[in-house]
This record gives sequence, C-alpha cells and structure tokens, in this order.
Amino acid sequence: MFPTTIAGSLPKPGWLAETHKLWPRWKAEGEALQEAKSDATLLWIKAQEDAGLDIVTDGEQSRQHFVHGFLEQVEGIDFAHKVEMGIRADRYKAMVPQVVGPLKLKGRVHATEARLARAHTKRKLKFTMPGPMTIVDTVADQYYGDRVKMAFAFAELLNQEALALQADGVDIIQFDEPAFNVYMKDAADWGVQALERAARGLSCTKAVHICYGYGIAANNEWKKTLGEQWRQYEQVFPALAASSIDQVSLECYHSHVPMDLIALLAGKDVMVGVIDVASDVVETPEEVAETIGRALQFVARERLFPCTNCGMAPMDRDVALRKLEALGKGAALARARFG
Repeated sequence: MFPTTIAGSLPKPGWLAETHKLWPRWKAEGEALQEAKSDATLLWIKAQEDAGLDIVTDGEQSRQHFVHGFLEQVEGIDFAHKVEMGIRADRYKAMVPQVVGPLKLKGRVHATEARLARAHTKRKLKFTMPGPMTIVDTVADQYYGDRVKMAFAFAELLNQEALALQADGVDIIQFDEPAFNVYMKDAADWGVQALERAARGLSCTKAVHICYGYGIAANNEWKKTLGEQWRQYEQVFPALAASSIDQVSLECYHSHVPMDLIALLAGKDVMVGVIDVASDVVETPEEVAETIGRALQFVARERLFPCTNCGMAPMDRDVALRKLEALGKGAALARARFG
C-alpha cells in the first residue's frame, strides 16, 4: 500500500555538473563525462532504495535539462544557434534550441541510462520524458508554423523511444507536462490527445506528471499570483480521466490546490505530491502521513502513490536526501495508520 516514488529528477553531484541550476554546465566531457553520469545514476538509485522508495528513477543524471536531454538526439533541431524565448506563457526566459527541419530520431535516446538503471535495481523502474506540449513550449519553431502539428510530430518520436524503453525493462514511463497547467484549454483540446499519441502501444504503466514547476524563483513568484485556490487541474483532469493514461502525478503539499480535485481522476492511480520541492524545510514523517490521510478522502488507498510535488534537480543534494527519507518514513507511518 502507498508505493512511493519521485517526480523524476534529483540534484546532480558537484563533481558532475554545476549545482542548484536548471541548465547546469557539465564538469567533464567525452568518456569521462559518460562515466560520471553513470556513477551519479548509481549513486541516486542506491539513495532512493536506502530511503525505502518502492519505485525508483535514474534521477535524470544524464540529462542537462528534462526537455533538452531528449531533444539532443533529435534531427531537425539546431542547438548551435539557441535563441532567448519566454516559456510557460512568458513566466521566465530561457535559451532554447530551434526547430529548423523535419523531426527524426538520430537513434536511441536513453538506452544507456535505462539499461544501467534496470541492471542495478530489482525495484520497479520509472523513466521520465518530456510531454509533447511541454516540448513545444520549450523550443523555438522555425519550421512547422503550427504548435499542434509540431506537438504530434514530437509525440511520434517520444513514442518510438517509449516503446524501446519498455523493451529495456522499464516498468513505468512518465511524460512530464507542466505546460498543462499553463495552457489549460489547449491541454484539454489537443494536449491530452498528443500525450496519448506518445503513449500509443505501451503495455507498461503510462503516467503523466503535471505540476506548478521546479522550486526556482520565477515559479515561486508566479505561484503568488494564482490566488487562494489553484484550480488549473480542474480543466484538464476530466480529459485525463477519459484517456488511456494510467497514472497522474500532481502537486499537493504546501500548495493551494483543493484536495477534492483529485476526485476528478476517478479510475486512475494518483501520485500525490507530499514533498514540497520549493522549500528547503524537510517534511516530517508525520506531515507526509497527514497529507496522505487527507488525500484518502478522494482516492482509494490502492490507487494512492506518495510522491514529490515536482523534480528536485535545482535542490541542495543533502536536502534532497533528507526529503527522500521523509517520504519513505512518512509512507511507512501512513501504512501503519491507515492499513
């Protein structure tokens, strides 16, 4: 009961990349960099297991950024001439690559890290990739001229890699769609359809993560403008409930998301965010158990998966470790209390 997991990303060790940054520079190159990425992946798998997590990830240690890590293996994208662009409805600026031609995978994208992770854990393995709508919102289009057309083109590539990851032994494939909480009407109109295209043909568990962003200043300031109730989920959850997606990950702890919105996901597994990634204050096991208890009013216990609100990539490594421990201990306390 209450299988624990994280949204996906974990901090990169200081010997691998710059710390506390969303787009960190690597500390090595060539074979040394590949070795360092593998070492960091194994380090975090061990840390998740030690914390008692039931479903582990590679921590996205081999990717500079959760979107660009996928795009680096896509033909038709120009990384040499990045441009500054406002993303997430101009919430913040970022230097992004440009789409300059037809999109095509150069080959496998995440085979190395997925196979490494699979070989070094007996627990369920989740692998994360960016969702089509979020990719579209994180690149500059100089070719397609249509966001929907480009999203479905990316969805086809994501699907190719997802099917290959499934063959690598991945148990859960999760698509990250923070853009769903920004362009809610588009998400309901075509975003979920593009997501389903990315997940087509998968027999493993299919998940989507929708949050209010990493714990960075721009996101934290934006949250202050959202009022006393954050109801963005209300517009897209019904479309997800009617979809073929199996699991939905949402932000919960220390947010203004009304807990009863979870009821809109009837029939789905719900990854309930019980760990705040926008604060360095470490939750107590009691606080984690209390959040799980509140969520149980709206989701069946066999469908509740305690999780982090979002990724931990920019977080201090020690803080992230202690939050993983709180997640594991809090879920254990909840099992004893509600089991």
